[in-house]
Amino acid sequence: MFAIIETGGKQYRVQENDFVFVEKLEANEGDSVVFDKVLMVNDKVGAPYVEGAKVTAKVEAQGRAKKVIVFKYKSKKNYHKKQGHRQPFTKVQITSIEG
Repeated sequence: MFAIIETGGKQYRVQENDFVFVEKLEANEGDSVVFDKVLMVNDKVGAPYVEGAKVTAKVEAQGRAKKVIVFKYKSKKNYHKKQGHRQPFTKVQITSIEG
């Protein structure tokens, strides 16, 4: 059984016991999170969401991704700017899919 959920402006295809890295959620490690924006469950397609469907997950970890270097440069103008960015994420394990 699989589902397509929407969280953080992105869509994810999930199955039970999958580990998924999603945009940062306001939850502590060990908490349970419910995703109710389910776009598809097996063959049921929502318009836009499937009625009564939900995906339950357990928060495994909060973290930050590897650093991405943003380097801006203009030739012959003596302009350069170096900046780093680390995107926060939440690692969740899918425990159940209902719907």
